[in-house]
Amino acid sequence: MKKIILSVDGMTCSACSNSLEKYLNKQEGVINATVNLVLAQASIEYDDSLTMEDLENFIRDMGFESLGIYHMEQEEKKDKQKLYLVLYGVLAFFVLFLSMSHMIGFPTISFFDKMKHPVSYTVCLFFGTLPFLFYGRDIFMGGVKNFYHKAPNMDTLVTLGVFSSFFYSVFNMVLVLIGHNLMQAVDNLYFESCAIILYFIKLGRYIDQKSKEKTKDALKELVQITPTTAWLKKGEKEEEVTIDEVKKKDILVCKPGMKIAVDGVIVKGTTHLDEAFITGESRPVKKKEKDKVVAGSMNLDGYIEYEAVKIGKESTISEIVQLVVEASNTKAPIQRLADQVSGYFVPFLLILAMLTFLCYLLLGNSLSDSLTTFVSILVVACPCALGLATPLAIVVSEGLCAKHGIFVKTSETLENAHKVDTILFDKTGTLTYGNLKIAKVFSYDKRKEKELIKLVASLESKTTHPIAKAFQCYQEEHHLKLDEVNQVKTISGMGLQGVINGKKIFVGNNKLLHKLNIKNEMEKDENQLQEEGNSIVYVIEEDTIIGLIGVTDIVRENAKNAITRLKKMGKEVIMLTGDNEKTAKRIANFLGISGVIANVIPQEKTKVIKTLQEEGRNVMMVGDGINDAPSLATSNIGVSINEGCDIAADSSDVILMQNNLEQIVSLLDISKKTIRNIKQNLFWAFFYNLCMIPIAIGVLRPFGLVLNPMIAGIAMTCSSLTVVLNALRLKRWKEKK
Repeated sequence: MKKIILSVDGMTCSACSNSLEKYLNKQEGVINATVNLVLAQASIEYDDSLTMEDLENFIRDMGFESLGIYHMEQEEKKDKQKLYLVLYGVLAFFVLFLSMSHMIGFPTISFFDKMKHPVSYTVCLFFGTLPFLFYGRDIFMGGVKNFYHKAPNMDTLVTLGVFSSFFYSVFNMVLVLIGHNLMQAVDNLYFESCAIILYFIKLGRYIDQKSKEKTKDALKELVQITPTTAWLKKGEKEEEVTIDEVKKKDILVCKPGMKIAVDGVIVKGTTHLDEAFITGESRPVKKKEKDKVVAGSMNLDGYIEYEAVKIGKESTISEIVQLVVEASNTKAPIQRLADQVSGYFVPFLLILAMLTFLCYLLLGNSLSDSLTTFVSILVVACPCALGLATPLAIVVSEGLCAKHGIFVKTSETLENAHKVDTILFDKTGTLTYGNLKIAKVFSYDKRKEKELIKLVASLESKTTHPIAKAFQCYQEEHHLKLDEVNQVKTISGMGLQGVINGKKIFVGNNKLLHKLNIKNEMEKDENQLQEEGNSIVYVIEEDTIIGLIGVTDIVRENAKNAITRLKKMGKEVIMLTGDNEKTAKRIANFLGISGVIANVIPQEKTKVIKTLQEEGRNVMMVGDGINDAPSLATSNIGVSINEGCDIAADSSDVILMQNNLEQIVSLLDISKKTIRNIKQNLFWAFFYNLCMIPIAIGVLRPFGLVLNPMIAGIAMTCSSLTVVLNALRLKRWKEKK
């Protein structure tokens, strides 16, 4: 299976994106397709039977244009829309002045006077309208193609309305030219309506487009974070090169005041880097040899040399942008509902407009009045506002989360986060830093402390578990040379085993003793270590306990405040850990967590989550993303803390780049405000249509209030603009402290 994201030009409303999405999903070889109206792109999963050219042809078949593979840089391209709007605006004013000046008491041009020179007046209006038909050709082409594919959209409504008015006006123009019913025919000309409707639709779409671009500001900022050049070290010389010239394993130089050019690893020097753009952490981070650096970080005070590891699309920034773009391409349940409503809305409007037209004629109204009402209904009831209500708010919120170092992988996650009522936290590496230190060692054979730790460090070097870091730090600090380890095997939820110097060595918790049928005669020492808040590591050689090591950890500085704030929000907080109960409860009491489930292996963690879900709970699991993958996948929403690298490979739904647990509070708050914003948008979209459609039909005609097509076009633009501006209010969200 392959996946590609293509930029699509020509989509103007939800009916456009929905019809394209349905059409793509019907094509043989397309596994799944999602079309994003706001980002103007199509995310397509397809098999080997199709090529990119085939996919682009599918898009063209529906009346849209593929601009190739999606890149954020495409958003910066210049176009001529503004110039066209100005030129056609002048022409629209002339047409409007020509047709309506006599109605509002403005001076008229004698040669174009409606009463004195009806022929020249009519011909001038006709030729003044023709350029607008050319200007709106994209609308007509899209409308016809979508109607042909049985997926009518807003373009279809406008096309039908404009050409109905235009051809009716041409018919009356012929009557004027031959002198038949001259004055009545002149009064039944609607050329100016065609021109003004098309102009206001174009103007509205331009305003929509510019407003929607503001929703992508956070993504654009990310794209522009990385420098365009780098300093490459060649021998003793330094040479400035473009980013495209940098290759993997090149040694690059970064001096104070410069930005890191690509993701890499420091090979020489120490410094402090500002990584706020990716983590949200305002404090500088100290970096030394072997530490990873991320492209776009600002070097504050030191000289460093670093090896290029990830370049181009592999970089963290590219992964983040791709992550947010893909999240925006997923559809929240509330958006799917709006899309379904919008999909039925256009056919319903077509039927309603035609029935109204026929009823007007049957009730004795003139063809002119009937046609005016028909066109007004088609124009005023545009489903644009309805289609924009959800995706605009989602894109703004995705960008907002990204800006604050919270990366949400799907729109559904963002929608459902506020529903969470139970939050489970792993302990080691999540509530604590995971920077474990060896606190105390009991040796039960002739080996000294360093020899025992060397044995454990050799085996632990084969794993990424947080406890392994404690032994790695000890080994580096005391310059211990590790033993060769063979036949390494992980014992899930218990520990590790391997062969060192021909003997089987096991390290792990006390559950390991039960598995190996070894009697625990060290419970007194174990209890002592647990009471002191240590995690326990047993060391076993063959079938004999040769050591017991206590490892301690430090609680994250923001963990207690995060727990307090979550409890104030009414969330139940539970610690779910594989560590021993005494140690777990000691840390839980300090943090204010009353619920503790300890001594559970990964498989048991998933059972706990499933049990809570069966009770009707909406569960969020927070882990370090290393050993909690099953739990993160099982929970309703999985959240992992992360050091900022390899984020795309993470198994969670949400990644906290700053490793700050208080960001969970921010996520829940953004989710709550996003859903409220979406509901407001949907209300105004529905309210607008509920009000305007009856007026267009003529409910208020007895009171002298009639909606003509030009006013309908303006009202349609205002409805979409209301939704856009309301969605942009989300950008004012501030993180609560």
